[in-house]
Amino acid sequence: MSWVAVSDPTPAGGRILGDGDGRDSRIATLTEDARARRLWPTYVERTFANFRAYYEVVPQGRFSIDYTVRINNTGEFALPPTRVEAMYAPDVFGEVPNDKVVVW
Repeated sequence: MSWVAVSDPTPAGGRILGDGDGRDSRIATLTEDARARRLWPTYVERTFANFRAYYEVVPQGRFSIDYTVRINNTGEFALPPTRVEAMYAPDVFGEVPNDKVVVW
């Protein structure tokens, strides 16, 4: 499939690391690069609510995405489903429910 977007929600008050500003922790994100991957995103967006990765081409099969989130407050967080969709074919998509995130 060509032009695929993956949108993964993040808990409220969390911050996705890796955008290059001065508050990132290189030690916390080391495991993201350690795994050999066969698929790299063309573009990545890190917003307050979602991590989005855009792929020019995605072959058939499974792949995974690794990123690091710093949680800044305690609580239980209910998240909407993670969504994978073909950007130019809106009827082709998939959603996976997310469990509650509990931070002590």
